[in-house]
Amino acid sequence: MSATTLPRRSQSRTLLHISAAVHLAALALLIASPAAWPWALAAVLANHLLLVALGLAPRSQLLGSNWTRLPAAGSAGRVAITFDDGPDPAVTPAVLRILAEHGMKATFFCIGERARRNAALVRACVQAGHAIENHSERHRNSFALLGPRGLAGEIGTAQRSLHELCGQAPRFFRAPAGLRSPLLDPVLQKLGLQLASWTRRGFDTVNGDAERILERLTRDLRAGDILLLHDGHGAHDERGRPVILDVLPRLLVLLRSRGLTPVTLRELLP
Repeated sequence: MSATTLPRRSQSRTLLHISAAVHLAALALLIASPAAWPWALAAVLANHLLLVALGLAPRSQLLGSNWTRLPAAGSAGRVAITFDDGPDPAVTPAVLRILAEHGMKATFFCIGERARRNAALVRACVQAGHAIENHSERHRNSFALLGPRGLAGEIGTAQRSLHELCGQAPRFFRAPAGLRSPLLDPVLQKLGLQLASWTRRGFDTVNGDAERILERLTRDLRAGDILLLHDGHGAHDERGRPVILDVLPRLLVLLRSRGLTPVTLRELLP
């Protein structure tokens, strides 16, 4: 069974149940034998270290259903280009022009508060046939540390805003920086959202070298890959120009030369 067809939502609940059992067992050990506190503490620390490690692995499937590639059914000859952290009035319009020139579609994971400030840009994405998805309300650095209420607020607020702006609700969510906790998946369940990460990324938020970014995105590129780029918070080249504007046209030409067609994530939903 592929990563994209794993049973919906079973993994995170199992992990939470195991974590709760570890804590209860440690407490029982302390009550039965207070001198065994080092063992109880070690078990709890090991449990938390495991959860942290899984949260730091954006492509992990153990915290819940996670698209790291397009589903096998329908992905032949297709890839997905995704943009995070927009919309940005200084970058997104140029990205839309480049996509239009090449006749290709993309998925934009938008930050809720940015989307409201740039509503016309969000609507322009939709009118051009691109998909708008949820990237949280504020893209908080502490997102993975939030409790259930905080996660519901961050994701739910953005979900409502994007639904109102686009006329349709987002179907996918991408965690800020890809970092998450076992508490995220139950929140996504309630909101009807599918977590999506990526197959490969160019690190275009920290690297202004277009050649290097393009190499990372296209090395061993194959059908079904999900590519991560940024139209917000992106790096600039040595001329001060957003590096994505140099990378994107060359990427689209290369995709066409390899017979790969970009599609939106929601086109591949069952």
